[in-house]
Amino acid sequence: MELGKIAQNLMLFPFYILTHFMAKYIFVTGGVTSSLGKGIISASLAKLLQARGFSITIQKFDPYINVDPGTLNPYEHGECYVTDDGAETDLDLGHYERFLNTPTSQANNVTTGRIYQTVINKERAGDYLGKTVQVIPHITDEIKRRAQLLGASNKYDIVITELGGTVGDIESLPYLEALRQLRWELGRDNCMVIHLTLIPYLNAAKELKTKPTQHSVKELLSAGIQPDILVCRTEHSINMDIRRKLALFCNVDIGSVVEAIDAETIYDVPLLMAKEKLDATVMLKLRLPDRKEPDLAPWKAFLGRLKNPVHAVTIGLIGKYHELQDAYKSIFEAFIHAGAVNECRVKVVPIHSETLIGTADEVRQKLEQYDGILVAPGFGERGIEGKINAIRYAREHKMPFFGICLGMQCAVVEFAQNVLNLPGAASTEVNQKAENPVIDLMPEQRKITKKGGTMRLGAYSCDLKKGSNAHKAYRSLQISERHRHRYEFNNDYLEKMEKAGLLPTGINQENNLVEIVELKGHPWFLGVQFHPELKSTVENPHPLFVDFVKACLK
Repeated sequence: MELGKIAQNLMLFPFYILTHFMAKYIFVTGGVTSSLGKGIISASLAKLLQARGFSITIQKFDPYINVDPGTLNPYEHGECYVTDDGAETDLDLGHYERFLNTPTSQANNVTTGRIYQTVINKERAGDYLGKTVQVIPHITDEIKRRAQLLGASNKYDIVITELGGTVGDIESLPYLEALRQLRWELGRDNCMVIHLTLIPYLNAAKELKTKPTQHSVKELLSAGIQPDILVCRTEHSINMDIRRKLALFCNVDIGSVVEAIDAETIYDVPLLMAKEKLDATVMLKLRLPDRKEPDLAPWKAFLGRLKNPVHAVTIGLIGKYHELQDAYKSIFEAFIHAGAVNECRVKVVPIHSETLIGTADEVRQKLEQYDGILVAPGFGERGIEGKINAIRYAREHKMPFFGICLGMQCAVVEFAQNVLNLPGAASTEVNQKAENPVIDLMPEQRKITKKGGTMRLGAYSCDLKKGSNAHKAYRSLQISERHRHRYEFNNDYLEKMEKAGLLPTGINQENNLVEIVELKGHPWFLGVQFHPELKSTVENPHPLFVDFVKACLK
């Protein structure tokens, strides 16, 4: 090689390192009100950038003081989403995985509680010896460190961080200060801010109002942060005059004012954002190479099947947290994915388990209209009797049944009570002194007193019985699924159950634990100890949900 060429390559080498190994950071903040859909916007942008060939991940920073959502009531915060590595996280991580079809981990969800816990532990260990530990710099430094952990792994070109809460919240202030510092340290070419805000429509005046967004941006500016892009959630289309007004008063380019109009389904949002050129604007501002046009053919094919169903089924979802739909978010989404595969509209009807307490005829009248039932996960004694009654109806009337976690445990209890006729058969979660504890606390759980992060959590392997419905659905003899529970099938009753027709068709060989049960002679009766809904994505609908919907169609 010529000397001149070598010199030229050496001069370009630092640029190559910077452009190929330094991750770009995008922060998504929210203003005016909560529940605008920061998670969906983050996931949609990530999907578009992924479709352009970039390696991308998303993380969620939550401002509450809980170390993780594991101890939060479903009514408070919706479902707790569990990752492969056993992290109990925010339900937005479910959106990230469903859109990107890539797994998340503990590093993808950070809370104020975890931040403070880390800093306090360091202080106790003497890491700050002689220093006064303060919000600035110690808390903000820890936030910055966490924000860059995934980027420092060299696995990702882009890291999107969703900042929970709303600009102006007291608990969000340390995060905004850390963001301000990061923008200064990394530079505008490597770090940008997208602000999701609301453009309300006043029906009396018949017009959209920009003032709430102007005030929200002003609040962000008071923290020293100028947003690069405004994503405006709205019920009505935003015309050019409104875009120009927002650009002028919020100090952004007109092309950086993005409309996020209400969509029929969350899966429409990536296409709407592509139409608004959100991904192209981000690439321009971060000086990212334009590798290719986003390949959204599989996504569009999914939407085509979703919106043009050939069949329809109605499934009863029996649970006890129906007051907040987000408590079963992943189950609802898994049914959407499975319905699209089967070209079927799946209508999921919430049924409160406490309404199913009554005679067999009363239960029949409430359930006979459905094509199948799913008994949902949960904790505690409330509503158990109604779940058991529903399972008995499904068993006796050959109705397709799918039980998840507590739903599977209830199926075991129902079988023990009504087929084996075991007196006092129950789970020790419901009755600690049960005469026949067919579901019991795992031995390693007996000495545990702390509640947070102490369940059987994360991915575990499972061997399937050849020829079972589970095996037919998965088309594999070994699987890995995510868990979140303390109680298990009691193997002391395994032989009795199996002889009577409740078959263990999935076993965790490492701990000799029953993971799946099926009913012999029933067209589709399947209970699983794990949470299959957590692994269902647009591109890979979960096989058990797909097969369950197919069974409901017959």
